[in-house]
Amino acid sequence: MSLSAIDITAFVLYCIALVGIAWWVSREKAGHKKNTEDYFLAGKSLPWWAIGASLIAANISAEQIIGMSGSGFAIGLGIASYEWMAAITLLIIGKYFLPIFLKKGIYTMPQFLEERYDHRVRIIMAIFWLALYVLVNLTSVLWLGALAINAITGLDLVYGLIFLAAFSVGYSVYGGLKAVALTDIIQVVLLIFGGLLVSYLALDKIAEGEGAWAGFSIMLADMPEKFDMILDPSNEHYVSLPGISVLVGGLWIMNLSYWGFNQYITQRTLAAKSLAEAQKGIAFAAYLKLLMPVIVVLPGIAAAMLTPDLAKPDQAYPEMMKLVPQGLLGITFAALVAAIASSLGSMVNSISTIFTVDLYKRVINPEASEHQMVWLGRIVAVLAMVIAVIIARPLLGNFPQAFQFIQEFTGFFTPGIVSIFLLGFFWKKATALSALASAFASVILSALFWKFLPAFPFMDRVGVVFLLCVAISVVLTLLAGGRDQPKAIALGDIDFATAGSFKLLSLGVLVIVAALYITWW
Repeated sequence: MSLSAIDITAFVLYCIALVGIAWWVSREKAGHKKNTEDYFLAGKSLPWWAIGASLIAANISAEQIIGMSGSGFAIGLGIASYEWMAAITLLIIGKYFLPIFLKKGIYTMPQFLEERYDHRVRIIMAIFWLALYVLVNLTSVLWLGALAINAITGLDLVYGLIFLAAFSVGYSVYGGLKAVALTDIIQVVLLIFGGLLVSYLALDKIAEGEGAWAGFSIMLADMPEKFDMILDPSNEHYVSLPGISVLVGGLWIMNLSYWGFNQYITQRTLAAKSLAEAQKGIAFAAYLKLLMPVIVVLPGIAAAMLTPDLAKPDQAYPEMMKLVPQGLLGITFAALVAAIASSLGSMVNSISTIFTVDLYKRVINPEASEHQMVWLGRIVAVLAMVIAVIIARPLLGNFPQAFQFIQEFTGFFTPGIVSIFLLGFFWKKATALSALASAFASVILSALFWKFLPAFPFMDRVGVVFLLCVAISVVLTLLAGGRDQPKAIALGDIDFATAGSFKLLSLGVLVIVAALYITWW
């Protein structure tokens, strides 16, 4: 595949426009200098539509587009459970988690852990999250993004890494979260347009020009096995999607961790004008999640019919992009780069927030001024990106599946994180010692499962380890006397009431998800 002159022009104009808009929205009024709230939380001024769009832009990247299309090629529609169950998870977070976070007025997840437990939990978890974001998340998104660009344009991987890093830093570092969140609106519009275009052209190709619905009907008739949402144990991909576990098992733990306690996701909701605005943004994001399988899974299923002999499933999406005519290919390619860049921008902003707020201000220089912290945040963001570019190839170049790399290593910590937060929210007796024990037990137990029970489904492992972490925390707390902790959350002081519009929107999501599963059970 190669880009024509008009495609390259469209792509370059998009890059220039995005950087220009980011710098324009980041400008300050005369006499005002950015403080930490401006830089890290967009001045707590984000409206619902920016929050919802930014949540999706931070989430959807190369590993989703390329990886989930590949899973659609190999497994089928079942992989859409990650998206549709996430829509319900978002509603739970909006209803029960956000009111607590916003009541506390926090900047970061580690900061909340100190307010609920103690400084040891904050520092240890801050270091963990920094390591995870730089060594796993940021590096993986960069590497997968460079691979995607290489597959589409033939650009050398090193140049692809440098371009993505420079582009992401160029539009996100100066303005902070405000620049990221407001440009994410453009990114999401482009992502949806490009994704729907690829899906339409692939389905129309199957129907030989008779339209997308005709192509979808042909796929349903010719490949019914690709539309099983709940896989049977006899299915060769059962280990990836272990049957009913996608509804009642470890997928809930993974989603709660990612959407509820993940700094580069939750930072958008912490920057909302109000709780009601944040909840509307979350509801908007939930509906966008319902749409995502049309963009990231259907092209993979279509590729299984059109090009069944691909060497690797991850080639499915680039193969379907070949159907896009010249003139529109540049826009579609820009949509893919937009998804990658928005995730990278979100990650470096959160890395700089955690380092600056939780380590530098808390441990290294408590007297740091607002100006110092903003500039340090920018420097840390650039350094994090440089480190990720340097280690991407040595770390992931020989790894067979980068998406599997992300899942495996984040899955070591996910059960402990969810245990720490849920017990911290809703059990007044949970202690700092039990929280630390849960964090370390999560890593040790996950590693033991990974080493000695490699055939045990990853999703089931996460669920079992979570239950064990909760049990360990409860036992240690009770052995320590089982007393209410002085920093426990006073739930009676938290207003969990939601507006009628949020309730109605939530009901709509539940009905749609139920209908989808009933249709393709």
